Amino acid sequence: MTRFGWFLGHEEWQPERLVAQARRAEQAGFDGVLVSDHLQPWVDDAGSAGHGWATLGAIATATRRATLVSAVACPLFRQHPVLVAQAAATLDRLSGGRFELGVGTGEGINEAPLGRFPPYPERLARITEALGLLRPLLAGETVRQPDAAFYPVSSIRLHSPPLTGVPVHLAAAGPRSAATAGRLADGVVSSVKDPERTGREVVDVARAAAVAAGRTPPRVVLSSFVVLADSDDEAMRALRPWRGLRTPGRLVASSPTRLRRRADRLGRDAILARYRRVGEPRQLLDFCARLLDRLRPDVLALQVAATDGVAALERFAELADRLRRHG
Repeated sequence: MTRFGWFLGHEEWQPERLVAQARRAEQAGFDGVLVSDHLQPWVDDAGSAGHGWATLGAIATATRRATLVSAVACPLFRQHPVLVAQAAATLDRLSGGRFELGVGTGEGINEAPLGRFPPYPERLARITEALGLLRPLLAGETVRQPDAAFYPVSSIRLHSPPLTGVPVHLAAAGPRSAATAGRLADGVVSSVKDPERTGREVVDVARAAAVAAGRTPPRVVLSSFVVLADSDDEAMRALRPWRGLRTPGRLVASSPTRLRRRADRLGRDAILARYRRVGEPRQLLDFCARLLDRLRPDVLALQVAATDGVAALERFAELADRLRRHG
């Protein structure tokens, strides 16, 4: 049965507010929280960028039941994969075995300021090698790969290993990353705008790749972004920290100032057209039901831009209950 989560965006809220939202999400009945990891926000005049691992540690001690998922960390440039494995194992211990590691190939806004952000083929090669470190380390093994192309390691193991087997999920927006997730990871993470497209290019591909490799089908962890607002004015207030997210070139952009300028040049109508908006959570019911029927995810997280994050999650908790009954 699908579990339902609440997405906590470091790009939108300061870390102390995310911890409070995580506690409230658990109280409201959500099964887990997905926590983003950002060095910079999407625009320079709004939003936040707290340290994801620190926030997750605070959430681990502030909650008792909810699953915690990094959504997602990039273990390729500013964070070495061995250090990501160490952080994941520590979080698993602090949360009593409730942590799941989501990783991805990165975004320029987070990686480029501290060094180079290479084209996708190199990033895919790097994540392939990183998975070969992360999964055995989290299984308690000693890893040696002194001749590796990107992350040579002489000999290392985790001396505070996880309490349980920490699953490693790979983010995918298209078929190449999805196939890699199916072959090498425990699950696939994706954000859904069109359930049919996500099914065809991500979920089906990951499942088929796992079958071809003789592996268990990957867990499917999905999120869906929606704006909760009754008017265009309210929607723009809710989207203020997010308005650089869907601008041209945002994946490789390294400056939130440039993204803010690009977004503002697009104009209000163009920004609003890039996001699904509802005035009431129940208006999302048909879309989510179609998503569940087509994709059969293990986890569906609601990512909601709103002027009041806590009020939004309380309103969307009823939608999650209705979707559980649908499932």
